Amino acid sequence: MATDATIETTRRRHLKVPDSLIYEVLGRRTLYYKGYKDVVTGLKTPEDIMGCSDIQALVVSTLHGHLYGLIDRKTYWLTTNESGLTIPEVGRLANDIAIFNRESIPELRGKYFRTPPKVVIEVDVKADISLDVYPAGEQDYVFDKTDKLLDFGVERVIWFTTKSKKTFIATKGEKWVVQTWDDDVLIMDGCVLNLTQLLHEEGILF
Repeated sequence: MATDATIETTRRRHLKVPDSLIYEVLGRRTLYYKGYKDVVTGLKTPEDIMGCSDIQALVVSTLHGHLYGLIDRKTYWLTTNESGLTIPEVGRLANDIAIFNRESIPELRGKYFRTPPKVVIEVDVKADISLDVYPAGEQDYVFDKTDKLLDFGVERVIWFTTKSKKTFIATKGEKWVVQTWDDDVLIMDGCVLNLTQLLHEEGILF
């Protein structure tokens, strides 16, 4: 009897998915934007699925705006807008917010970054996590992406989830931590934020 994972694998193989719908490549795993099947079947356009939700967009904007005033911008680059990151022998990833040491990027090349950021911040999962790719679902994807970022040299990876309002913090060489948005989060030395407080100050309620 065919399992759900087997059925899903068969369906994916019969779908002709254009490269433009690829969200990330993690090792042997090719991940597409959430909703890509609706685009392939003509129910939606690529533009319908590639943007953030209103909540995700406001959370990312609030985080980026706050960090912009906190970090030493003469020492660090603060990037957003799904900045691309290429990891040799792994693939290409997208980051909601990334903080790079300027000295690690001697020149801008008009291509994906190839230098590990100091910190990566993600808000929710935007890839379509299918059973045949990650049998345990989005949690496995979060762990896999986080591991690959840390192995590449990223010092800290932070995930904010908008449905559960939880924060997942993975720091290289330390135990990974899960806490709530009400707790203070250390982004990097000298930079701490409280997401619940920030959103309240901006009048963002959901």
